[in-house]
Amino acid sequence: MSFAQVTCLVGTLYVFYLSLKLLKLVLEVVRTTLLGGTIDFKRLGEWAVVTGSTDGIGKEYAKQLAAKGLNIILMSRNKEKLEAVASEIESEYKVKTKIIQVDFSGGHEIYEPIGKELEGFEIGVLVNNVGASVPYPQHLHELPIENVWTQVNVNVMSTAMLTRLIIPSMVERNKGVVINVASGAGAFVVPLLGPYSGTKAFMDKFSESLHIEYASKGIITQSVLPLIVATKMSGVKRSGFFSPFPDSFVGSVLKKVGAARRCFGYWPHELQAFVMYLLPDWLFAKMTMKFNTKLRDKALKKKKEKKES
Repeated sequence: MSFAQVTCLVGTLYVFYLSLKLLKLVLEVVRTTLLGGTIDFKRLGEWAVVTGSTDGIGKEYAKQLAAKGLNIILMSRNKEKLEAVASEIESEYKVKTKIIQVDFSGGHEIYEPIGKELEGFEIGVLVNNVGASVPYPQHLHELPIENVWTQVNVNVMSTAMLTRLIIPSMVERNKGVVINVASGAGAFVVPLLGPYSGTKAFMDKFSESLHIEYASKGIITQSVLPLIVATKMSGVKRSGFFSPFPDSFVGSVLKKVGAARRCFGYWPHELQAFVMYLLPDWLFAKMTMKFNTKLRDKALKKKKEKKES
């Protein structure tokens, strides 16, 4: 067999491989769309806990779970916003709410009071959504130590500790759902967002472990890896094909609970991730580094101009 024939064969096999992966993606999207949305969330327990529930994705999770008949325990650091969201949910969906004001950047000492606040509630759904990032991409040595601490405590510790507090009652009742809202940044290497990417990767792997440990006990685990959603945190104000508003995104993800234990949530995001996975790691890292460096330089320039004005 000549070199040209070998090259042609390898190319054909690779195209066949890509075609199979694309077919798998299409079938997965169809499967989760058609077979999803069958979970009766209210059957799992009377209450749902949602962290970071005063804005964006978290607020939308709280609203859409309330629309399914669950009472909602809202957790965030801003009391006024918590009260406003609680009032909105009670008025619109005629369910009960409870607010727990908490700053998840704190240490282990914040969790004993949270545990006491949750005593006696039949919690069927936990949404670990609260998250912390940086205003723009930066090298690790440029980040204030406090910011690194905040990202680790908010993204990692809150997920692990709240799950630890709530999952025993789910095990006792043999039912429950744990949804961990990680990030697409946790599925890929994202230079200049190292702590954020790393903490979100923890959430994804943590979810995988929970699934293996607790699926036999009737507990459903879902790891959600959103790409760009039009929220205050992302800084994207307008919705687009690849950047949905939170209501569309959460509506899509909730339909996948029980059908997809790990997903990018929204089918255009699944398509984006498919393309990203095709790139060699070194090329994706190089492209991301270049893109994030431009964002960093632009932010620093704007910050300098603002300081000088």
